Amino acid sequence: QVQLVESGGGLVQAEDSLRLSCTTSRRTVMTLAMAWFRQAPGKEREFVATITWSGGSTRYADSVKGRFTISRDNAKNTVYLHMNSLKPEDTAVYYCAAGLVPGTIARAQYAYWGQGTQVTVSS
Repeated sequence: QVQLVESGGGLVQAEDSLRLSCTTSRRTVMTLAMAWFRQAPGKEREFVATITWSGGSTRYADSVKGRFTISRDNAKNTVYLHMNSLKPEDTAVYYCAAGLVPGTIARAQYAYWGQGTQVTVSS
């Protein structure tokens, strides 16, 4: 069974930075496209960023472009989300996901999900 474990969430102030990590024990997962989604209270889960297995291609939601950076270290079986200039509207549970289709923002294309990590940004 594939497990994705997120960490790094917390309570920060606006304009602060955070780095989220997503680790898996299955090296085969690291051959998949990896992504971050987020879900705010009362809202649908939305795409944040995705990265191909090689790390050579990334894609971002417009709302985070220029502030967030997704990266991966396949040797450590870990994907990161570096979040800068955080805003209160970034408050959400952030989920790591893995899937076969590189570059997709469609939630249904990701087969494996973590349990999520809470990010709260105060104004």
